[in-house]
Amino acid sequence: MLLRLSEVAKFHGPRLVFRRISLELEAGRVLLVVGANGAGKSTLLRIMAGLSRPTAGSVDLGCPAGAVGYVGHQTFLYPRLTALENLRFWARLYGLGGGDAALEAALARVGLERAAHEPAGNFSRGMAQRLSLARAFLPGPSLLFLDEPGTGLDQRSLDILRAEIAAARGRAASVVWVSHDVAGDLPRADLVLALENGGCAYFGPARDFVPAGAVGPARADAGAREVRA
Repeated sequence: MLLRLSEVAKFHGPRLVFRRISLELEAGRVLLVVGANGAGKSTLLRIMAGLSRPTAGSVDLGCPAGAVGYVGHQTFLYPRLTALENLRFWARLYGLGGGDAALEAALARVGLERAAHEPAGNFSRGMAQRLSLARAFLPGPSLLFLDEPGTGLDQRSLDILRAEIAAARGRAASVVWVSHDVAGDLPRADLVLALENGGCAYFGPARDFVPAGAVGPARADAGAREVRA
């Protein structure tokens, strides 16, 4: 078990964001988190990653904090540093060895080998997001949190993102992925957590989930289901 949430709730002052969120996630699984704007997807992801505290309930990680990766709306890149210098900085923070050869290989994996010596501040949104992904994947995390990583990406960058997620699953890491493209990302997920009306509307296999507005069988038998991932 890499992640367990037990009766997690979050309030902003008197306003309920969500409550009674419980789940378990095992190794090698991709969990897609979906819901309307304002449903609390990003808030929940930050709570899962240990970046924010829940108002109630508990979050248990089955791996060290150093084995957790996170890509949020901010890229955490230094604009005056080159792509290679950014990765070198993060590699030192992670305590990684391997030298520049390993960092250049990481850049090549996300299609940035030709931009290794360009300042990150000159990058397009897609390039910056790919560099942020390279940063997050650098230590080989066991548990990776991605908050709408596909926003603003071109098709090439999306293909790279999806390949990296598949590679993480292949090495028995787990990915919790907030998506803005549910139809496009659903086939790449094992599980779906849907937030709706301040709670869990669905938690279960991706193959059984029907997105809102889609034609198909009733969603989760009109109620929330909980399964062990």
